[in-house]
Amino acid sequence: MIAMTTQREEILVAALEVYAERGYRGTSLDTVAERVGLTRQGLLHHFPSKRKLLIALLQFREDRSREHLAADHADEDWPSQLAEAVAFDHQNPVLAEVHSVLLAESITGSDPDQQYLHDHQQLLHDRTVALFIERYGPRLPNGLTAQTAATAVLALVEGMQIQWLLEPEQTDYPTIMRDVMSVLLGSAAERPPTESPTSE
Repeated sequence: MIAMTTQREEILVAALEVYAERGYRGTSLDTVAERVGLTRQGLLHHFPSKRKLLIALLQFREDRSREHLAADHADEDWPSQLAEAVAFDHQNPVLAEVHSVLLAESITGSDPDQQYLHDHQQLLHDRTVALFIERYGPRLPNGLTAQTAATAVLALVEGMQIQWLLEPEQTDYPTIMRDVMSVLLGSAAERPPTESPTSE
């Protein structure tokens, strides 16, 4: 159960429940407000639009996932960590739906809030590049640059999410993620040595 410490978090948890029950299209701000015991105006005080609420839910989702991984998986190999993240994400499938809807709107529409997803994707890419460089240097053991590997990993995660939304009955996506990432990155036991081999 998610601990709630503020009314804003209460709204987010209520919104998660309603989206899970009714889906993206079947949920209105009025329904969320009623679930949490607020008027529509009371809800709008915290989230001025449905889109603002959806973006906050995506951030909420990311924070919960990050907390889950930090709890007891910090020393695991990265393929297993990403598999854990995929499995944890599937516990709240409505958030994947919300993410995909917002992503599609950010490509086809003109709302100023769409910049959020563009900025967010760039931030994820930059963070992933930095992690790869910290662990492997500018190139991974497979020869890919950190930038190329980061782009491939994020594309894999995004594409797998869409595939899962289309085929939710398939349950082996965490395993697929771990296997593919093991090939791409290798396990924690396969970290490169601290000293580079002597060049000829």
